[in-house]
Amino acid sequence: MRRLDTRLEGPILLAPEVHGDERGFFQESYRANVWAQHGVDDTFVQDNHSRSRQGVLRGMHFSIGEGQAKLVRCARGRILDVVVDLRRASPTFGEWESQELDDVNIHQLYIPVGFAHGFCVLSEIADVTYKCSTYYDADVERGFRYNDPDIGIEWPDYMALFVSERDMHASTLHEIAGELPF
Repeated sequence: MRRLDTRLEGPILLAPEVHGDERGFFQESYRANVWAQHGVDDTFVQDNHSRSRQGVLRGMHFSIGEGQAKLVRCARGRILDVVVDLRRASPTFGEWESQELDDVNIHQLYIPVGFAHGFCVLSEIADVTYKCSTYYDADVERGFRYNDPDIGIEWPDYMALFVSERDMHASTLHEIAGELPF
């Protein structure tokens, strides 16, 4: 497993070792001791799987309270995966970074507590799987507007985007910054 560069301090992008031949491939998608060697020592308690069509945009989501770390991969298709730093004392508060995740390079992105997460499907269809460090709890789930002008995330502009009502009408980060426990 190789650790790849990220711009923001906190998220970790890893390229797993993939063993492939004419039959297909084999890859360990998660091995706690190897991830710990790269700085990921969270205990994951829940796995999620979403399937979305091209242009579906999900985000920007995070949890307050104890927060929630995620380990994300695109098991089928290709996505633009985006994280935003929500740590108010961080020099990169409110800054974003994106990574393309797909079923060819099979990179995985670790998103620590204190970051929001979202993605947009670039391929015809995509299956996104992610491990979570806490159980889903609607009472602590939060989000901010995917197109918050103060954040300026550069989502694909060459296709129609499909966004839920909740994500479309979410508050801006500035409007909810006082609620952030990070």
